[in-house]
Amino acid sequence: MQENKPILIVGLGNPGAQYEKTRHNVGFMAVQHFVPDDATWRNEHNALTVSENINGCRVIFALPQTFMNNSGMAVGALVRFYKIPVENVIVIHDDMDLKPGDIREKTGGGSAGHNGIKSIDAAIGVNYRRIRIGIGHPRDFDLPINPADWVLGKFSDNEMKIINDVISQIKLF
Repeated sequence: MQENKPILIVGLGNPGAQYEKTRHNVGFMAVQHFVPDDATWRNEHNALTVSENINGCRVIFALPQTFMNNSGMAVGALVRFYKIPVENVIVIHDDMDLKPGDIREKTGGGSAGHNGIKSIDAAIGVNYRRIRIGIGHPRDFDLPINPADWVLGKFSDNEMKIINDVISQIKLF
């Protein structure tokens, strides 16, 4: 992290009520957890944003409104507008290769086939921090569901409890 520079925390997901509480929107859920309930969201650069002062640092929380596969459009525009160093970007997203509730962090690396990450990589490069939240894969549950349908499916009540628990354990700083 570069000191005295803004930090951008992005939750990946799809806009619209029909996608709320779907596996693909776990990044949105995480960011919303960290934003105060009384915060005013702004619509800017193809994203909903909230700016907060945390420990003397400007932190911008963002929910891209471009749909998952084009997340880089919003993230790139925010990075350029606010002059945010790539190492000050944190992206929170779903990961089918992790069991529900597992969490992993890394900086840089490949997209592992995640189209939202591919889009962001193309827009700003790869050297940003990623917080991956496991949503499981349908094959883990012996379900004959297409992975694309799986990620757009809603969490069960039990999965939602697991996801909320893991989100509350995320350490951003």
